[in-house]
Amino acid sequence: MNRLRETFFVRRMIQKLARKFIFRVTVALFFAGNQAIFAETNAPTEVFTNLASGLGPEATAFNLPTSLPVTVPTNLPTARTASAVTTNGNDLFQTNMLAPVDPFVQKLETARYLRKMRQTKVVESLLVSLLANEVPEEVQKSALLELAAVAQDEDDLLRAQQICAQFLNRWPDDLRIPEVLLREGRIFRQMGLHNLALTKFYAVMTATLTLKNDRLYYYEHLVVQAQSEIADTHFNLGKYADAAEYYSRLLKQDNPEIDKPQMLYKLVRCYSNTTNDDETVATARDYLAHHAGTPEEPEVRFDLATALKGLGRNSESLQQVLTLLQKQSAHAAEHPEDWAYWRQRAGNLIANQFYREGDYLRALDIYSSLAQLDFSPQWQLPVWYQIGMTYEHLLQPQKAVEIYHQIVTRQTELGTNAPPSLASIADMARWRIGFIQWQDNAEAVNRRFADTNAIVTANTANPLSNHE
Repeated sequence: MNRLRETFFVRRMIQKLARKFIFRVTVALFFAGNQAIFAETNAPTEVFTNLASGLGPEATAFNLPTSLPVTVPTNLPTARTASAVTTNGNDLFQTNMLAPVDPFVQKLETARYLRKMRQTKVVESLLVSLLANEVPEEVQKSALLELAAVAQDEDDLLRAQQICAQFLNRWPDDLRIPEVLLREGRIFRQMGLHNLALTKFYAVMTATLTLKNDRLYYYEHLVVQAQSEIADTHFNLGKYADAAEYYSRLLKQDNPEIDKPQMLYKLVRCYSNTTNDDETVATARDYLAHHAGTPEEPEVRFDLATALKGLGRNSESLQQVLTLLQKQSAHAAEHPEDWAYWRQRAGNLIANQFYREGDYLRALDIYSSLAQLDFSPQWQLPVWYQIGMTYEHLLQPQKAVEIYHQIVTRQTELGTNAPPSLASIADMARWRIGFIQWQDNAEAVNRRFADTNAIVTANTANPLSNHE
């Protein structure tokens, strides 16, 4: 009886899952034919999804099929209208939900899906077949742009550029010309041809003015992207003054698509690299006031501390370095290597500058904080040595000797593979200990001689006092 019940239960589950699977296949096929995307997109639309993924583990348990042969329905009603939609800067032409399935469009969507799955050879053959004369022109355009994207994916930049150039030559009046020019500019920059890249980015703005259409928002988006690419290209070339000018213009625009934190960060870097300390301080403070806690915060604080030091505002510079060294944040915990790099670089740079200028108290504050960043002998021994030297300049030799003894004690932790420069720190610490002890003994002898000379001088000046 139990066996019969189990068999009956299994059959019911199989029937239920089979109905659910057939329903998903039908719905997927219905919606697959209702989108004709003629603009190139960076994220290809998925037509054939893994329908069995929503069935749960029962599909595997009952050996249900995970895919079925796709049959394109031909008796769907035609669409009433077609509409143009812009999404993330990509022009998408979408038909009404009742549009029939176009086999060429379906092949294009299949190619996009396979491109996402990195099936390069299959994708190329599908896309090339869509460039035939009998294929609608709009599908040919999208297929050609998709073919350029495949070449980019394969890092075949020269071929990708040639395909984009072919599109521009065949359809010079296409509404997607600015988008193709933008892509071509990025390809040239990847190839290291920065001047050609700049030419293409400028051409994007020119093309948006010459094309007559009503998609203003779409072209505004492309113009902002082109301006950002121009600024980034100048930045990558090390032309920081030109890059700063473009970033400043972009930041003045009230456009939600502008990545203002990233641009403000790059503007700080531009001013810092041109040693424009006043602008660096103002821009860095603006960044930290609105975007603290970002991955770029430690580098911005480093630039701010350096600029303040360059302006002679030593107390403010010291405060920024100490804030960088001591601040705890979520990003610092998630990416300790980034914060460690900028902490060590800022601490060493500013502390050494204070040391060379004779500002030993400020240098000592930073060195003491630096010593707490990393407790390994490879990091602490050089910092301790600087602390010892600072104590000597502050006329506190006993504290210096204590630090040098700590260095000597930890020398054994270095091991036999320690670099010579690190091993020599312990030797120098020993020498400093011996020198301080010799100096103390010499000063003691000098004091005794001074006392003796004082007595002799006093006796010579008053001979009668001795006689009495």
